[in-house]
Order: sequence, then structure tokens, then C-alpha cells
Amino acid sequence: MKNKATSFERSQIEKIKQSIAEAINKIVKKDIVKATNLIYPPNQNFGDLSLPCFELAKEFKKTSVEMAEFLTSKIKLDNIILTTKVIGPYLNFILDKSKLATIIIEEILSAEQSYGLNNLGNKEKVMIEYSNANTHKEYHVGHLRNICYGDAVAKILLANGYKVSSVSYINDFGIHVAKTIWAYQSFYEKEKEPINKGYFLGKVYVRACEELEKNKEDKSAVGLIMKNIESRQGIDYQLWKETRQWSIDGFDKIYQKLKIKFDQIFYESEYIDNGLDMVVKLYQKFFLIKSEGAVIADLEKFNLGVLLFLRSDGTALYPVADLPLAIEKFKKYKINKSIYVVDARQSLYFKQLFKVLELLGFKQEMKHLSYEFVKLPEGMMSSRTGNVITFDDLYLQALEKALLEIKKRHQDWNDEKIKLVAKKIVIGVLKFEMIKVSADKVITFDIEQALRFDGFTSTYLQYTVARINSIMSKSKVESLKSKKSEVVLDNLKDIKEHFLIIKLAKYPEIIKIAGENYDPSEIAKYLFELAQEFNDYYHSVQILKTEEEIMQARLALIMAVKQVVMNGLELLGIEVVEEM
Repeated sequence: MKNKATSFERSQIEKIKQSIAEAINKIVKKDIVKATNLIYPPNQNFGDLSLPCFELAKEFKKTSVEMAEFLTSKIKLDNIILTTKVIGPYLNFILDKSKLATIIIEEILSAEQSYGLNNLGNKEKVMIEYSNANTHKEYHVGHLRNICYGDAVAKILLANGYKVSSVSYINDFGIHVAKTIWAYQSFYEKEKEPINKGYFLGKVYVRACEELEKNKEDKSAVGLIMKNIESRQGIDYQLWKETRQWSIDGFDKIYQKLKIKFDQIFYESEYIDNGLDMVVKLYQKFFLIKSEGAVIADLEKFNLGVLLFLRSDGTALYPVADLPLAIEKFKKYKINKSIYVVDARQSLYFKQLFKVLELLGFKQEMKHLSYEFVKLPEGMMSSRTGNVITFDDLYLQALEKALLEIKKRHQDWNDEKIKLVAKKIVIGVLKFEMIKVSADKVITFDIEQALRFDGFTSTYLQYTVARINSIMSKSKVESLKSKKSEVVLDNLKDIKEHFLIIKLAKYPEIIKIAGENYDPSEIAKYLFELAQEFNDYYHSVQILKTEEEIMQARLALIMAVKQVVMNGLELLGIEVVEEM
């Protein structure tokens, strides 16, 4: 999805809310009610929109019930509001079903991919950093949550009118690299190079941790390798460069499978030297101080403890590279907001880093989007022990299962088509499992549950699109656009149709909520509910076996459902499957 240059009007439902708010403000002679005060009743039989009267009641020294009754006696009905009714402290509005059907469906089918987009961000420049993996380690299911969450947030911010740059920051320096190179030299150097080199390095790292645990004396050899790498010369440095590229190539293959692209990829090794120079200057200015031989930023007066820059042996920690990179983002890329997607364990660290940047004079908005762990059913994962599900293993297991399922269902499909559909299903499943719950929830990743073809899964949503395609194919209607003037949407009078239309009308607001809260799960939950309502409708109402005019209207309705499901899946980075 590209940045849209156009400005977006309010959605039709927002216009209706605005007109209701203005009507009430005329009655009370104060600009007190906003469109956002109008909510959707918990029970759809109560009405279509509802105004809680608590705040108005306080303002006019009435009870909320009295306020609601007063307003319903004064409000003028128009061409869209059929009637009002008071239920306790709420003033509920019943909308004209036929007119609402017409304006909402026409809005969706006209806007197509743009339906739901807005310009709230006003083209503010945002840089979002995610997929901060380590070279020389496995790319596992925990990394998958990070990259899927970050990519979905980037797409949602784009849909909310921000100008978004997606970047990744790779940790290609550090002691874990030296451990892997030590193990490679000790146990694997004479072996034939594997095909999947990035995956292989992850296994070498696990072996390194196992061997070093058995014989701690080898740690001095690892330390020497690290110094050789930092000196940027010699055999160890050359091997670092070669194996580093193995990891980077492995990451690229994963990004290609996931269809995730970065505008820029930064590497720790590119910023460490600049960072060490910066530490010296900040130390000379007393911004940084020495404590027990280490160099720190004392943030105690901000209740943030101390931030360690250099250990007592002179080796660098995260902020040495993170600080110059953060500054470059603001100075070189001129961004207004810097977002970091990193797991919840780093929450204190980012508060410290942001405070240091603020003290250095950077006032731009900085935000850490934290997320909880991904666990296995048997417990926490650990790269050190090898108790992880690597992305490659997970993808292949999922693909094998998907291929078997599709072959069972479609014996008439050729192998190429089966494989294409299976890949789309698998990537959809993996992404959806990582973002269907809010970021503050721990995910217990169960392969069998994740690959189910029913319930709260991406496959269910993809199947909804495929089912609508099948209905359209059976209808023999080539294009509703060419028949636009012939389709009479007033024919949509069934209560289930009305509930579907109200659900469709909510989509633009869901995008705003997801953007404000950086929460892709809002869209995932909405799409699942929409798909459930559609499938309930499909099983309850005849779409094709009915009068021509009613059929045309119902086809327009389900095409609107398809468009919204497709739009929402795009924001989650999930491709649709035309046929399943």
C-alpha cells in the first residue's frame, strides 16, 4: 500500500454522527456533543447509534434519564433518522435501513482499496524500527511476532495518513558473534558448507553455548576472537564478514517469504565506532561519568537508575550504537516520531535511552512498542539451549500440512496451483497468529492450533473471500459497476443485512482505533466478527435463488463485505486466496 496524496473526507457513518451531534448542540445551545460521543449500542435491537447522556445531564443539572427524554422530545427527524427511543440514560437512534444500505455500500464499492483510509496523521514523518534480529543466531518464532507486529503497525499508520519509513536494526556485533565463530572454527570449519547457511549458524550458536558451559576455560578464546573482530583485521574478522553475510542472506529470504520490505536496514557495526567517539565527548562534558571503572549516564534523579555505556573492561553496551543511530534518524531523516518495536524486557532501557536523547536536546516523540513473549506449550524458548521453533522449521511444517489439506480438497488442481495457494495460506496463518491478540498478551504458540482451518484464523478470513468469489462466479454477473444504476439497494430489508451494513460502516473507525493504539489485533478481531456475520447471513438468506433485483442488491452487499475483508487483511500483511 502506498502513501496516499489525497485528503480523505469523513466516512458516511461519521457524517451521520456529526449531523446528530450538531442537531443536539442546537437543542442545548452549546457546542458540547462531538461525533465521537455517539457509540454503538451493545444490543443491536436497541438502535443503531446511541448517545450516553451522563455528561449532558451534569451540565444541565438533570438526571441522565431526564436528559435523554428531553432530547428525544426535541430532536427533529430527517431522511436518515427514522426515530429515537430512550433506554435508561441512553438516547438511541434508529436509522433508515434502506437509505443506510445505499450510502454505505455505494461508499465501499466506489472507494474500493481506499475505503477506511483517513488523513489523521497529516503526513507526519514516522520511522518504525522492527525485526531487530541478531546475526549468527536462529530466526525463530519470537522474531516472527516482532516483524509481523511491526509491519502491521507500519501499514496501519500509513492508512491513518502518516508518512511511514520501515527500518530494521541488526545486531551484527557482540559476544554472541564471537561464540558462534569460535564454535565454527572448533567443530565445523572443515565440513562442507551447508545450503541454508543462516539456519546452520543458529545451530552452531547453540553448540557454542553447550560447549562453553562444559568448559568455561574456552571463554578466554572467545574474548580474543571478539577483540580481533573489533580491530577489523585478521582471520577472525574476515570470517566474521563472511558468516555475517550468511545471516543477512538468510534474513532476506525470510523477508521475501513474508513479503515484508524495509526502506532501510541499519547494522550495529556501522555505528559502534561513532558511538565510542560520542562516549568520549560526552564523558569530557561530564554528561557521562565513571562509576567503579564503568562509564554510565546517571539517571537516578529521574527514577530511571543508571544506564551503562561501557563496562569496566572498556567493552561497549547497547546505547553506544543505539544513541548515534537515534540521533541520525532525527538529523538525517528529519522524522517527527521514532518508534521502536522491541519486547517488553527492554522497557526500562528505552525509557533510559529516550531520557538521554531528551537531555541532549531532542524533543521529537519517541515511543517503545513493547510486546510480550512467545512461548511453547512446554515453556519459555531459549536460543542458548536450542529450545526454539525456528522460522524455517515452522514454515516447512506448516507448508507440508497445508499442501496435504489442499490436495484432499482439490484433487483436480495441478501441483503449481496447490503450492501457490498453500504458501499464501501458511504465511497468512503465521502472521495472523502473531497479531490476532494484543501485544501485551503472552502467546503460547501451538503449531497444531495455529494451523487449524477453522475458528479465529486467517484461513477463515481467506475462505470468506473465496466463498464470495464462488457466489459471484455462480451468479454469472461480470461486474456490478456496469450495473450500478440498475442495482436497487433499497431491496436490502432483512435484519441480518442491516446488521452486516452497520458492521461494514464501523470499519473506518476501527482503522483509527488500531492506529491510535498501535494495535493490529483490533482489525483482526473486527474482520473475524465481520466474517462470522457474513457466514451467518450466507446460511440464513438466499442470495442467488431469489428475484433478480433482490439478488443484485445482495450481491452488492457481499461484494462490499469482500472489499472490507481484503482491505483489512492488507493492513495485516495477509494476501487473499481467490479460490480455496
